[in-house]
Amino acid sequence: MITKIFLSLLWLGFLVYGFLLAPPNQPDTIELIKNLSTGNWDTINPLIIAVFNSIGLVTVIYANLLFIDGREQKILAWPFAIASLGLGTFAVLPYLVLRQPNPKFSGEKNLFIKLSDSRILHFLLTITLLVFIIWGSISGNWSDFFYEWQNRRFINVMSLDLLCLCLIFPFIIRDDMLRRNINNDALFWVISLIPLLGSLIYLCFRPSLLENKTD
Repeated sequence: MITKIFLSLLWLGFLVYGFLLAPPNQPDTIELIKNLSTGNWDTINPLIIAVFNSIGLVTVIYANLLFIDGREQKILAWPFAIASLGLGTFAVLPYLVLRQPNPKFSGEKNLFIKLSDSRILHFLLTITLLVFIIWGSISGNWSDFFYEWQNRRFINVMSLDLLCLCLIFPFIIRDDMLRRNINNDALFWVISLIPLLGSLIYLCFRPSLLENKTD
């Protein structure tokens, strides 16, 4: 119950901040989003490009986790998984609030779950994500990024969205570990205390889900 209250307050606080307290939008925000989405990056700070693409990759990882987690939930996970690809934290947090702890997996793996369970997919996502982070950090203009962060709602909220997603991974990974017969508190805390990187390493090396096939 404490976890649900915390996540509910976090979601509410994120909504209030994102829509009421964040810096105002700038007139060219739609054009910026369009350029980021279409790869027209010539005049855009690499740090902004890195954050934009990183949040896209992280939400794909969350969608994978939600597809698997939803197998044993009373609520449908796929609407939240799909919504998370565009809304990030705004869609992930409500799911985490509504879901129930369930460290089980039953039945056979369908195509979506097989894809979500793929180590190769998570290796590719992790490598791509790290390339963007390293490239953006080295090539980006940090002073320009902080200026944009202070003055443009889209950059401000997007950055905080990415940070929040990185920090709340443990709330969904605990049950994922138990589904794979990994009952190791020390490992869980190592993963949790190394934001993002710990979760990525776990997702790349975790054992596959075992199917319970019926005759």
